[in-house]
Amino acid sequence: MERLRRTLASPTIAPMSEQSTPRLLLVDGSSYLYRAFFAGGDAMSTTLPDGTVQKTGAIRIMINMMQKLLKDHPSTWAACVFDASGPTFRDALYPEYKQHRSPMPDDLRSQIAPIHEVVRLSGWPVLDVPGVEADDVIGTLAVAAASQGIEVLISSGDKDLAQLVNEHITIIDTMSGKVRDLAGVEAEFGVPARLMLDYQMLVGDSIDNVPGVNKVGPKTAVKLLQEYGSIDNLIAQADQVKGAVGENLRQALDWLPTGRQLLTIKTDCDLNGWVPGLPALDAVRMGEPQKEPLRAFYETYGFKGLAKALGGGEAAVPAAASAPVPGSTNDLFSDPASDIPRASNLAYDTILTWEAFDAWLNKLEAAELTAIDTETTSLDEMVAQIVGISFSVTPGEAAYIPLKHEGPDAPGQLPFDEVLARLKPWLENPARQKLGQHIKYDRHVFANHGIEVQGYAHDTMLQSYVLEVHKPHGLSSLAERHLGRGGISYEDLCGKGAHQIPFAQVDVAKAAEYSCEDSDQTLDVHRVLWPQIEADAKLKFIYELEIASSETLYRIERNGVLIDAPTLAKQSHELGQRIFALEQEAYEIAGQPFNLSSPKQLGEIFFDKLGLPVIKKTATGARSTDEEVLEKLAEDYPLPAKILEHRSLIKLKGTYTDKLAQLALPRTGRVHTHYAQAVAVTGRLSSNDPNLQNIPIRTAEGRKVREAFVAAPDHVIASADYSQIELRIMAHLSDDAALLRAFHEGHDVHRATAAEVFGIKPEEVSSEQRRYAKTINFGLIYGMGTFGLAKSLGIENAAAKTYIDRYFARFAGVKQYMDDTRALAKEQGYVETAFGRKLVLPDIKNAKGAKLAALERQAINAPMQGTAADLIKLAMVAVQKALDDQGKGTKMIMQVHDELVFEVPEAEVDWLRTEIPRLMAGVAQLKVPLLAEVGVGPNWEQAH
Repeated sequence: MERLRRTLASPTIAPMSEQSTPRLLLVDGSSYLYRAFFAGGDAMSTTLPDGTVQKTGAIRIMINMMQKLLKDHPSTWAACVFDASGPTFRDALYPEYKQHRSPMPDDLRSQIAPIHEVVRLSGWPVLDVPGVEADDVIGTLAVAAASQGIEVLISSGDKDLAQLVNEHITIIDTMSGKVRDLAGVEAEFGVPARLMLDYQMLVGDSIDNVPGVNKVGPKTAVKLLQEYGSIDNLIAQADQVKGAVGENLRQALDWLPTGRQLLTIKTDCDLNGWVPGLPALDAVRMGEPQKEPLRAFYETYGFKGLAKALGGGEAAVPAAASAPVPGSTNDLFSDPASDIPRASNLAYDTILTWEAFDAWLNKLEAAELTAIDTETTSLDEMVAQIVGISFSVTPGEAAYIPLKHEGPDAPGQLPFDEVLARLKPWLENPARQKLGQHIKYDRHVFANHGIEVQGYAHDTMLQSYVLEVHKPHGLSSLAERHLGRGGISYEDLCGKGAHQIPFAQVDVAKAAEYSCEDSDQTLDVHRVLWPQIEADAKLKFIYELEIASSETLYRIERNGVLIDAPTLAKQSHELGQRIFALEQEAYEIAGQPFNLSSPKQLGEIFFDKLGLPVIKKTATGARSTDEEVLEKLAEDYPLPAKILEHRSLIKLKGTYTDKLAQLALPRTGRVHTHYAQAVAVTGRLSSNDPNLQNIPIRTAEGRKVREAFVAAPDHVIASADYSQIELRIMAHLSDDAALLRAFHEGHDVHRATAAEVFGIKPEEVSSEQRRYAKTINFGLIYGMGTFGLAKSLGIENAAAKTYIDRYFARFAGVKQYMDDTRALAKEQGYVETAFGRKLVLPDIKNAKGAKLAALERQAINAPMQGTAADLIKLAMVAVQKALDDQGKGTKMIMQVHDELVFEVPEAEVDWLRTEIPRLMAGVAQLKVPLLAEVGVGPNWEQAH
């Protein structure tokens, strides 16, 4: 069920046929081509006749975008405006202008000339005026047309253009569905369009590196403009503006005239030679597509579907571009990955009779792959009930079965139980392959009705996660990015906030369109993404692992973990008493009662009354009492230590001991967490509702919470986890001889490290030296530097540097791996796990200073975290298969980082102690042996 806030791709702007006035349509081509590129512009390539390999994804997507825009908004006059290469007056005025922008990717640069060519061949006037930015060309054309009473529609996502908006000029963002007319600008920015330049002068433009007034953000800018009416009035009365804002404003007075020149969109550019006869707009009249040159272009760049479509109808428009079905969203485009022409119309059926049901069931039985989507009563998969189901087996076709719609206008619907009973054999048939978007959710929904769906072969959310981990994976994002399609949002149907209605009350016709669209788009997205995965052996392995993990996680979530509510209640009471005692102790130290959660009162007590040193200040100049400051002060003073303990216990009580029992499902008495797969870029799982991975275990109170995770009668809890997994992965990846030797010989790796660093025999290593070595081992994995190590060990920076230097001298392979990984990440923009999962760092190529250092730390750590994530997923899948194959009663009930937790019948404990470590150690062959250890007890804490 795709619920996540999709917006309509085509904003509500009246089509030409509904308007009495002519229209000029202006496209911000530079914005379009960047969007086309980052929406998949590097995903396709072809070999040109001269043997050159040419990237074509941005070209293909640009064609899609331009065709759809013109279809939605046909116009007499139109132009696609690009930035020309070379400097403009702004560069001469301010040399730092746009200096922070990343250089254009080479794969995009190579597609610009073909994009210009195909847009021209499609009938669009194309403008790229030397020395004039695209915004200024657009501004000049827009104002000239508006002055003649012509309605102007600008298609761009650039907020800077909002200063042009008036009663004749409107901006649309076709990617987000945003409309910036007079009302839209004021609603979005808080100021009328006539004040947008003033607003921009105050806040600046970080993208173009144009400063504003220091520390004046959008809220402050709006407040100032509302109070003073304009920036000119504000400047005239700058002496009256109080506080830091006034001081910063006065310091910026000399700069603001320059800022105005840089930010003002020029509307009087000399376009002579580019737009002759501008008052009549003759040079920007929309032309006819040039059919034969277009055909040659399409064939050259491998767009066979587009070339074929030219022969059957209107030039340059694929077969899919015929009139939309009333009440549906018409997909205009061929499949961007394979260029397969789409069906000409969307055919969405609503199944209200058994005859229609049987016809579609026959389609499902005959289909090679079926996309399924459920509409439900809740986003909580453990309680959600089905309202309706949709299917799609062919692009452009789908059907919706309404089952629980209610209200006076709801049509007669087929009997709920009988429909599910007749679908159940097909749903539970593993030979009938199925597809979904977030299939784990739909598995739960069907299971709530006694149906265990088999045959789920694909999940578009996981396909996106494997292919493009750093991008959004919701269906609306995928459809926009890969299909050029928008769709109906859940809020469009149900409203939002207090006025939101249940899906069961949505008009059936609208619900059918919404759900059919989800199934149809899911099938289409799969047709784009799956060929890319299938063609890459590494990606295919990771994707198959994610699909198998989804199945196993479904089982873990379904099993849940039994919660001992009385134990939690007792712990909550004890924590409450300790929290109260800490408050009294804090009052005694401070010499007065105060609010322990108030930064203001803490500052007064700490710095005014007790004279504690000020560690740092906030952005507003106040003395900080944040967590970092408290930890530093707690090293020397008792009150900050009490505050830290008080905060940690309040969080523990509020998050876990008070709430866990409330989160248990009444019908099971168990907590059923949700494991999100497509979140962490490293491949790690995320647990939520409740988060079972963040229970603090470094304090006695935190560890006690795990005592409330118990086994059913005649069962025990078992915990199996990998021993020193990330260090073993480091040894594997770095090929360091000393680390490999330590693991192969079964040594205590921290003792072995201490012996190397301190130059002594392993048996001479003290517990303190071993602790130091352990901190160094794990710290370096996480990219810790000299300062961080010094802080962790409580030593001087010079001593920490000595330890690090000694470490790298003894473990030269680790040092080489880190250096090589930094260089590789910067060169290619990503790193990989041992199994080939790509961990993308999109900003590392152009990052500098502290940001680069942070990204380099991520690059070093990500392959280890990611490989550990891959290993635990492999282990989950292997263990679940063994449990199923051998008919065991043992259930996997949690996955927490590198640990698997089980509820085990007492009769199977001996089997588990032997088999689970063997299975976990055998899922992969690294250069060092994998070791898994098992603990058993009546509860989770005692199983450790």
